[in-house]
Amino acid sequence: MNATARVPTVTASRAAALAPTARGIGEPPCEWGLPHRPESAGTARRITQAVLDAWDTDSDAADQALLVVSELVTNAIEHALPPVVLRLEQRTDTLHVEVDDGGPAPAHRAWSPACDPEEHGRGGQIVARLATACGTRALPRGTTHWADLPATDGARLGPV
Repeated sequence: MNATARVPTVTASRAAALAPTARGIGEPPCEWGLPHRPESAGTARRITQAVLDAWDTDSDAADQALLVVSELVTNAIEHALPPVVLRLEQRTDTLHVEVDDGGPAPAHRAWSPACDPEEHGRGGQIVARLATACGTRALPRGTTHWADLPATDGARLGPV
């Protein structure tokens, strides 16, 4: 089911107020709709930081989660159609991150002017290296990209 109809869109100014919505282990995931704009990667990082602070997540694990969230949201904005939905879930010793998108964008879309063409194509490798597991799941109208990350300072670094 495409969750975007019930997920409110979050702006940068609302991001800091989201920590109270953070849920504990065993609770349903927290969800936020994000505008399909480059600024949403920063908004997603602020949301994630607020939630991880509320969950008292280890700082090293939080840094890795922020990088993974940034990569997944950026990929959804640059390579897929709207909507973009960020989902965070606290599991035993694991942070589960999901980003839904509206499916692949037309191949002729231009790259973000913020970086050079040779700077593209590494996000999936970064996510795979930091995550204990990651993948994609098809939705009726899009795709979910997900990653499981260690929630403690025993952060995993994948194979070199």
